[in-house]
Amino acid sequence: MGFFTFIKVMMILFNLTIFLGGAVLLGVGIWVVVDEDSFLKIFGAISTSLLQVVNVSYFLIVIGAILLIIGFLGCCGAQKESKCLLMLFFTVVLIIFIAEVAAAVVALVYTGLAETLLTATVAPLLKDKFGKDESLTQIWNVTMNELHCCGLNNYTDLTESPWLQKYKSYPAPCCSGKQPCNETLAEESDVPGCFQQLLTEIRKNAGVVGGVAAGIAVLELASMSVAMYLYCRLDEK
Repeated sequence: MGFFTFIKVMMILFNLTIFLGGAVLLGVGIWVVVDEDSFLKIFGAISTSLLQVVNVSYFLIVIGAILLIIGFLGCCGAQKESKCLLMLFFTVVLIIFIAEVAAAVVALVYTGLAETLLTATVAPLLKDKFGKDESLTQIWNVTMNELHCCGLNNYTDLTESPWLQKYKSYPAPCCSGKQPCNETLAEESDVPGCFQQLLTEIRKNAGVVGGVAAGIAVLELASMSVAMYLYCRLDEK
């Protein structure tokens, strides 16, 4: 087996794995959208965060579809030795790579801007919908319980919310679990907002996140290099 053939086979197997993984994610995402209750019945005990599957499902569908496209282009491009498909594969992966780098730069440089934008959009949403919109309320309750936080910035984000009007009390996490959680107790408890807690969790696991991101970047660079190698070698055949 020559080097070209070996690289071609590895390219096919690698992208076939990506294609199958994308198909699984897409299938799970569609399953959750179509029949959320049966999904929760089977996997609900794993984590309370699964209560957020209504939103996670669309994320899975998007990621699954992207992986399907990448896997198909890479696998078929190598199998059929198609320069067009290989170039499409290279272009799609390159766009994703650039988008990831841009997102990382924005996240590092514009954290303060992100906080301002979130405060301007999410805080009013909490005041208007928390306790009224079932999906939003469920997601934020899970988030606050998991991260031990309250609101986006602090408990004041939930002041005048439908939840407070309905129960005459802030959610338990706003008072570190103490009840009844009134405004005085919420102020004394001084529970941090979820945005700050999320940043703290990210920084705490920065090594793991960075390692995963670096691994993905290396795989993307390697796959682009292989695709370009096959593309250029096809000119010589």
